[in-house]
Amino acid sequence: MFSLQFNQVDFVILINKQNEIFSSWLGLMYIVHIFAYYAIFMTKNYINRIRVVLAEKNIANKSLAEKMKKSPTTVSRWCNNEMQPSLETLVEIASQLDVDVRELINPTK
Repeated sequence: MFSLQFNQVDFVILINKQNEIFSSWLGLMYIVHIFAYYAIFMTKNYINRIRVVLAEKNIANKSLAEKMKKSPTTVSRWCNNEMQPSLETLVEIASQLDVDVRELINPTK
């Protein structure tokens, strides 16, 4: 067994008696892939809270997209923090959801 600690999370990789996982490039690439995925996932900035507010108000992404005349894909990307709406759009979202615009942004401190 081979164990690594990365940002307070333990990854444990089981290796058989012949150490086959390290004897091939495929095994090494597998390990690199695990760490790359983890680094990307854990460093993602969750800037907005649109998804949270939609859930609290029991409103679907599609409904917000229709109200704002935006693509459902665009709204989904905002909800997943894959991209951020402009400030003007954020104000419009707040208006559509009947919340203060500050509720749509994660605090920095």
